[in-house]
Amino acid sequence: MKPQIDSELRNLLILIGKPEETTFRPDPFQVAAIKAIGRTDCLVTAPTGAGKTWIAEKAIAETLQKGRRCWYASPLKALSNSKWVEFGGIFGRDQVGILTGDTRENADAPLVVGTTEILRNQLYDSMHRGEMLDCDLVVLDEAHFMGDPDRGVVWEEIMIYLPARINLLLLSATVGNADEIAGWLQSIRDKECVVIEETNRPVDLHPLFLQPSGTVTPLLRGRSLHDKVTAWMERGSQPKRFPRFPPFDDITCTLRRLNLLPAIFFLKSRDECDAALALCHSRPHLNDTAEFEDTLEAYLENNPFLRNHKQLEALRRLRLASHHGGQLPAWKFLVEHLMKKGFLEAVFATSTIAAGVNFPARTVVLFNSDRFNGHEFVPLTATEFHQMTGRAGRRGLDNVGFMIVFPGRFMDLHHIRKMLAKKSEQIESRIKNDFSMALNLLLSHGPDEIRIIFESSFADFRPTKKKRPQSGGLWRDFLRHLAFLQQEGYVDDRGRLTESGMWASRLRLDQPLLIAQCVKHEVFPEDDPALLAAVVAAFVSDRGQDVTIRKRDVPRRLRTAYNAVETAVKPLADRMAAAGFETAPLPLWASLALYHWARGLDWNLVTGSLRIADGDLVMLISRTADNLRQIGSLRETHPAIAALAMEARDIIMREPVVFE
Repeated sequence: MKPQIDSELRNLLILIGKPEETTFRPDPFQVAAIKAIGRTDCLVTAPTGAGKTWIAEKAIAETLQKGRRCWYASPLKALSNSKWVEFGGIFGRDQVGILTGDTRENADAPLVVGTTEILRNQLYDSMHRGEMLDCDLVVLDEAHFMGDPDRGVVWEEIMIYLPARINLLLLSATVGNADEIAGWLQSIRDKECVVIEETNRPVDLHPLFLQPSGTVTPLLRGRSLHDKVTAWMERGSQPKRFPRFPPFDDITCTLRRLNLLPAIFFLKSRDECDAALALCHSRPHLNDTAEFEDTLEAYLENNPFLRNHKQLEALRRLRLASHHGGQLPAWKFLVEHLMKKGFLEAVFATSTIAAGVNFPARTVVLFNSDRFNGHEFVPLTATEFHQMTGRAGRRGLDNVGFMIVFPGRFMDLHHIRKMLAKKSEQIESRIKNDFSMALNLLLSHGPDEIRIIFESSFADFRPTKKKRPQSGGLWRDFLRHLAFLQQEGYVDDRGRLTESGMWASRLRLDQPLLIAQCVKHEVFPEDDPALLAAVVAAFVSDRGQDVTIRKRDVPRRLRTAYNAVETAVKPLADRMAAAGFETAPLPLWASLALYHWARGLDWNLVTGSLRIADGDLVMLISRTADNLRQIGSLRETHPAIAALAMEARDIIMREPVVFE
């Protein structure tokens, strides 16, 4: 690959560099947002890197100066941890607390940072006690997650349950129906919601096309593919001509020669990210070696388990890294930290990095026009595309940003062209019933009041463009859940929670009724925290994960405990299935993994024996810990199992699941 620049781009590449430092002045949209949130609700939509976080910091500072309290909610534990550290540096560590499924520290601080699920649960509790949430400002970061098929319901619940006296600041990527969302909020909260929309990127984006020969040309002429791109396509773009893997080392060298680094390479899968890194061998010539080594060594001293990471040598020698869900959280945090510091030349990442993580670069490189959604490969949506390309161009560090498209078997250039011109999709309501929601609403509301809540949903407010269940459908589905809860003895004939229903409402889990069945009938292990962690792990919902194990590898003690739990829940699971409710299988491999880990087996032995990725085991352990924490909340009604659950949680939450 021989780096060559099309003559049309020479004047553009001259602009590459860092802008002159100037005194910071907030943009007009930032000023307008601060003015609005001081008196009412505010929805801010702006491109990635435009400065939404500054708005949150300013609003929080003004609230704290008045002696009031704030809640900052984000969709990801990693993002919450990052904001906790960041805000601690701004406002003082004693002023900031954190609440996630993994971490609870300084929970009574004036500013609490946490996940949206924790905030939703606090709203459940305050409604039950008949008390107001002790807070004066709620910031919902990444508010476009309201449209997420799996977790969007939590955002919508928060907006419905949050008392109107608490101002709500929503920070979102660009969405197609901001005015509609604001109109819905105004209708249910009876107060104005000011929409602040910023459409301009902080750094201009320039789409380029990198031919396999190394020639870089403009991707577009106007709104059409550039004639040089179409000419190349006509010459030789047959899929069979493309190798399985692009020449990542050559591409990195080309971008280095053209001063287009640092870059994020967006790839299809974890395996592709790791394979891309393995194909690279060219060392950069950088002048910051001492500072880089000092930063890296300081991190490794706090997290010595990373010294044996198989990609550490490439990170150190090549200044390249792989970043995806199969990696340890501590490794991903290190990569993000080094990238933000400007120490890395490129990161090979899956599209998940585009959602929420502060991970900017000068250039993003796209190799595919589709992505895996957990079930199948589907074309990138405009929202996903803009989140990925939004990482290109660092405010205050770059005059210009670049998106480079590399041709391949899974790259549709016409789709990329359309996405560049297309606005982000509209957010749809994702509200839906489950047993945890039903129990917690019944904790503080009668059925008639719950019907009114469903009539407040965004699903009911939206014009019916798609045939989604509206409030009537939600209500009928709730009645189906209610009837089953009555049948199982959790709700009485008048729609009130029974004693069992009261404590079962504390189990805010994927499978609350199955867990409650085990608690009620005392089938959980009562004297071995490792065994309890193991059987609880089987209830952790994990889509698509299938690990094969041999029966002889399962210790007899674990097999006995697992069989007892499986036998206890099967009749209930059968009744749920007969009533039309889904129940997940209880994977024995998950129990085996947690049993080994809880009993102190080495991390690499656990992952190696089960052939599972580091990140997948971390996720399994973290979600098991969250389930154990929920069981631990039953200390008033079931003190013995609650105490054992907290003991089990403590023994599994250790390095490398938690890190410094």
